[in-house]
Amino acid sequence: MVIIGIDPHKATHTAVVVDERENVLAQLQVRATSKQREQLLEFAAPFTDRTWAVESAGGLGDLLARELVDAGERVVDVPPTLAARVRLLGSGKASKNDPNDARSTAIAALRHPRLREPRVDDHAVALRLLVDRHQDLGVLRTRTVNRLHALLCALTPGGHVRRMTADQAQRVLRSVKPATSVDTTRKQMAVDLLGDVRRLDRDIAASKKRVVDAVAASNTTLTEIFGVGPIVAATIIGHVSDVCRFPTRDHFASYNGTAPIEASSGPKKRHRLNPRGNRTLNYALHMAAVTQIRNDTPGRAYFDRKLEEGKTKKEALRALKRRISDAVYRQLVADSRAAD
Repeated sequence: MVIIGIDPHKATHTAVVVDERENVLAQLQVRATSKQREQLLEFAAPFTDRTWAVESAGGLGDLLARELVDAGERVVDVPPTLAARVRLLGSGKASKNDPNDARSTAIAALRHPRLREPRVDDHAVALRLLVDRHQDLGVLRTRTVNRLHALLCALTPGGHVRRMTADQAQRVLRSVKPATSVDTTRKQMAVDLLGDVRRLDRDIAASKKRVVDAVAASNTTLTEIFGVGPIVAATIIGHVSDVCRFPTRDHFASYNGTAPIEASSGPKKRHRLNPRGNRTLNYALHMAAVTQIRNDTPGRAYFDRKLEEGKTKKEALRALKRRISDAVYRQLVADSRAAD
């Protein structure tokens, strides 16, 4: 068996073949064109028992990974951090160049047999694209509203309320009578920004509807968990993709950052907050936990029990997030079995 590591770029892709002893058997660099798949398959033809390891198959390597899967090849996704760790620890191969990166990607796949395998028709990818777009629109709206608020503060004495709807901003602008050319320009810019806010509001509403419809089409049971709505569910599914790559709920908690990190030394055993893991997924679990705490739910009762045990609010919240992580893992596994 051989592993063919791929270091993808916008203009070129570098492939390195390694055997089970990590020996380099061959290497090739191809241009990123419509012929890239045929060139790589021709290069790999002598190696019949092969697996392709593509670095960042969900990023720069996405198109190439999908083309190889569509051709019937076995492909695994190697995270860039994992490939970089192999490269830095490799003796004599720590130089940063494309062949070494491709070799490190192949070795990482050789040493880690449970890497994610990209799929051509993957509903999780569609959900991630939709929810990323929805979040991007939210960021754009926040930026636009902040600029509008700054202009309104310069136009109205005493400022304005902290949270203002588009209709409220429109009423304020109608009452503004510019006294100078500068104020006239400010008002015109504010009117333009108000139009941008209204357009973004429509785009966000349409984007949310697309996410809701996509989550409903996925037949997921994640939304049965209190605090997990369509946006949170789409975020979780999109970032987890295939839950089967996590053998246990502990592996899943380590991936999403809800499992504490052991920081023991000598006889002293202790744990600390985990700042690593998938932070987007961690934030989605955080939102679910906060929603449960704000309502009369079993999650709120669990949170209160932790406070009675002497935990701080932050510690109790972290404990609840881990509890929700376990519940999410159970639902994802159940959904995966139901789909099979």
